[in-house]
Amino acid sequence: MEDQLKNLKKSALEDLKKVASIDDLQNLQTKYIGRKGELTNILRGLKGLPADKKPIIGKLANEIKQDLESAFEEKQKELWNKTVSSSLEKEFFDITIPGKTREIGHIHPLSQVQEEVERIFSQMGFAVMDGPEVESEYYNFEGLNIPEDHPARDMQDTFFIKERAHSASAKDEQGSGSASPSESELMNRKKHGKMVLRTHTSPVQIRTMEKYGAPLRVIIPGRTFRYEATDAGHDTTFYQVEGMLVDKDISLCHLKGVMKEFLTRLFGKEVNVRFRPGYFPFVEPGIELDFSCLLCDQKGCRVCKNSGWIEFMGAGMIHETVLKAGGIDGKKYQGWAFGFGLTRLVMMRFGIDDIRLLMSGNLKFNRQF
Repeated sequence: MEDQLKNLKKSALEDLKKVASIDDLQNLQTKYIGRKGELTNILRGLKGLPADKKPIIGKLANEIKQDLESAFEEKQKELWNKTVSSSLEKEFFDITIPGKTREIGHIHPLSQVQEEVERIFSQMGFAVMDGPEVESEYYNFEGLNIPEDHPARDMQDTFFIKERAHSASAKDEQGSGSASPSESELMNRKKHGKMVLRTHTSPVQIRTMEKYGAPLRVIIPGRTFRYEATDAGHDTTFYQVEGMLVDKDISLCHLKGVMKEFLTRLFGKEVNVRFRPGYFPFVEPGIELDFSCLLCDQKGCRVCKNSGWIEFMGAGMIHETVLKAGGIDGKKYQGWAFGFGLTRLVMMRFGIDDIRLLMSGNLKFNRQF
């Protein structure tokens, strides 16, 4: 039996040299040292040996099994390394090549500036409000003291929504359009009048005054719409920021101080502001506000048309008719309102020369900011 074990080891090692694949190695291992392999068959004859021979043969069998297991393990490592080397030769992989990077989203420049504007005004005690983009003609025009013959109410300047079918009772409630409409007639105009895509965010002023009353300090950023031809400086969709402060003993001096502080915080440097006379139906008196050109330090350049000033926004003291429409006593409270184009502010902030780029959806454009 001792010779059988030694011959088995010799035969296994010779066969192992000829193995060329992992599969062949597994088959050879099963053949020699598997549960039903040749080594197991030889050891079944141990029971027929004399008692003094059994320990010697048993020890030899264990040593041969351990030697073969080590040899099979070494051969397996050798074959695996050859397989990997062969794969690398066929499929060259340059480990110095940079890995693929994931696309990282970018906040749109409009959103960036709007968030900053909201943050600055919030720090100054203003609440941020919002309202519907599809608005009734009453809130968009009539409640803001914009007369029926005003150019802004023409079809060529405003997107009018196709009229809804009114109930018979609603039509009856509209009345004959007398100079002093009843409360029910006024409510009906608010609910059932012609609908438009809001041309400014000012309608939210009326809604906010109706809901919260006075005193009031709010800003209203949002999307607005105008029916006009598009070019580098104009688009049918743009963003505005309205602001309003209503309280006792309010004057334009407060507005000038608020806007100077706002612009200084926004641009990170001292900014001067000035008023010029202006006209807007919903304020009296009305003003235009300019701020000092930051590109030329008021020395004059192409951007400011050599004036040293940038035209920025319209503003003024809220008209008593508008306060009344919002349910506020104009004899007890005063207020001012302003509105500026957030889109144009973004263009000035980032040096964008075409307004249409902001709504283009161009990812290369957005990744710059």
